[in-house]
Amino acid sequence: MALGVVALPVLAGCATGPSLETRSRITASPGDSRDLAIGSAGFTESELLAQMYAALLDHAGYRTHVLTVGNRELYEPALEAGQIDVVPEYAATFADWLNAKAHGSKAPPVASPDLGVTLRALRRLAGPRGLTVLPPGRAVDQNAFAVSAAYARKHHLKTLGDLGRAKLPVRLAAGEECVQRPFCAPGLRKAYGINVTAIDPKGVGTTPAKQVVQNGQDQMVLTTSTDATLDQFGLVLLTDDKKLQNADYVLPVVNRSRAGSARPAAALNRLNKVLTTTDLAHLNEQVDSWRRLPADVARHYLQEKGLLPKG
Repeated sequence: MALGVVALPVLAGCATGPSLETRSRITASPGDSRDLAIGSAGFTESELLAQMYAALLDHAGYRTHVLTVGNRELYEPALEAGQIDVVPEYAATFADWLNAKAHGSKAPPVASPDLGVTLRALRRLAGPRGLTVLPPGRAVDQNAFAVSAAYARKHHLKTLGDLGRAKLPVRLAAGEECVQRPFCAPGLRKAYGINVTAIDPKGVGTTPAKQVVQNGQDQMVLTTSTDATLDQFGLVLLTDDKKLQNADYVLPVVNRSRAGSARPAAALNRLNKVLTTTDLAHLNEQVDSWRRLPADVARHYLQEKGLLPKG
């Protein structure tokens, strides 16, 4: 498998919907190309997932190569056009992204904390673009909130609901946008009754954000559910017991005309049986903290889970 960074042309017809030139791809039978390009968005988790997808497809008899494309604005049109055949995605985020692409940035969101509702919306939006959304597994990468382990012990906190009931003043280390985002400060106040007194604009899951919670300057930090560095800062996640966050389950999205048949789906679905949120966090840690290569980490994980032969 080759890992390369590429600049792919964005087709004009893909900007708001399928063009006349691409409609034949949308109505075509599900394809089974023997050569498949796996797209990665360039951050650690996306690279790991792309490498796992490529290894599983290689094992199933396909020839694959991984392309690092950089961001959704580039790789999604390339996926529609068949320049990329498979990408790892996140159900809720991709559903709302496609919805905004189809209906404008002010369109009401279609994703929700309910996975079934989110998947139905995503598939309605993806289908007309020639994309097939494969089943999700158990791994979820969504917003998550952490406090220091000492703070959690002192106040008997395991969930965000516990924090709301404790009526403690909470200074939250997060991105500036947390002030307005419904899944951040407004949602914490409305859903949980958490007394968010201020937003400390340190970013999402950054080292400075974790440090100010570690030293007690702030009480909570916005991070993600696959953050593998929390232990290093003495932090623990609080469970989102009222399901404030959307269902951002990890899943593959494929170009229907090139990789939409049952065989690629069967190969990729094998990962769903084993990959958990905790696993994904640990894999991220091996790349980001231990400086291992994503391809090596991905292959070792698949071998340990019995999805690839060892050696």
